Amino acid sequence: MRRNKDEFHDGAQDGLMALEPLNLNNIEGFDDLLTAMGHTAFGGRNLGEAAEVLDAMVSDPDCLIVSTFSGAMTVAKMGLLICEMIDRGWLQIIISTGALMAHGLIEAVGQVHYKHDPNRSDEELYRLGYNRVYDTLEMEANLDYAEGVFTQVLEGMDKERVLSSEIICAELGKHLAEHTDQSGILRNAYLKGVPVYVPAFTDSELGLDVANWMIGRAIKQGKSVEEALTSIQLNFNPFQDLGSYGKRILHAKKLGIFTIGGGVPRNWAQQVGPFFDILQNRLNITLPFVRFHYGVRICPEPAHWGGLSGCTYKEGISWGKFVPPAEGGRFAEVLCDATIAWPILLKAVMQRIDNRR
Repeated sequence: MRRNKDEFHDGAQDGLMALEPLNLNNIEGFDDLLTAMGHTAFGGRNLGEAAEVLDAMVSDPDCLIVSTFSGAMTVAKMGLLICEMIDRGWLQIIISTGALMAHGLIEAVGQVHYKHDPNRSDEELYRLGYNRVYDTLEMEANLDYAEGVFTQVLEGMDKERVLSSEIICAELGKHLAEHTDQSGILRNAYLKGVPVYVPAFTDSELGLDVANWMIGRAIKQGKSVEEALTSIQLNFNPFQDLGSYGKRILHAKKLGIFTIGGGVPRNWAQQVGPFFDILQNRLNITLPFVRFHYGVRICPEPAHWGGLSGCTYKEGISWGKFVPPAEGGRFAEVLCDATIAWPILLKAVMQRIDNRR
């Protein structure tokens, strides 16, 4: 049916938001920039709206904020952004890949990452002890140095204690706090009492370092290499992480989630709502109805590739992970390289809150 011009609507009468040209002459800071971008279109509008949601989330005194991090963010020199969010009290729980924490530990103990020279082949890099992460180099010597620090921590731990990634990360943070005044994720998290969980702990340099320590002890005890590979010198139980995380969520009045990338950390964090539903329905116990009220995600991956690591916020509503917008849920998803969008977003919200104060 052909439309009738007499039935045409006016956006203002329908309550639609009018867009505004981005006038850089009116911009004096990152807060101004993202406020203005929120009235434009495409990815710029998404970033501007993300600033509004992040501001609301960190300003809500009832909100417990869970953060998840994946990707080579510490190699990419984004570690101090996490430290800033910890120090401002904007993160109460951190869930991360082990690799991100391992490379952050290397940075925290004073080691350096380098820019990759594309004229050098990967074969040459391997021979010279350079491990390439896209356009950046992690020296094998850095990993060896960090392993030496980690070994000191492991040697000083109670060997009879049941361990988890949370406990190991806290011990590393404590060691850093006692031996350096340099900001680092594990150190700052320890000083602020923020737990750090690494759900896929063995999939990282941290996990390999623990395995190296256990195998080395077994060989010194006279065991063969084959025996040493399965010799358990530490009692590590990942379900202790799951239970600890659940206890913290249990008493939260409201939940928010801040995500960089996807991966295991994001899905592990988001599954807490379905986890509580399962416990209540299958065990006949009474638990609170847990869903995330706020969410901000920065990741370049769209949904149609099938690897979003925990689905869009809208899809997550069907799993009981998120509060629907109709019930007050507020979410923003920015499809962008985090090394571009995250610093701008964080600085804008920092300025916005500091200006209000």
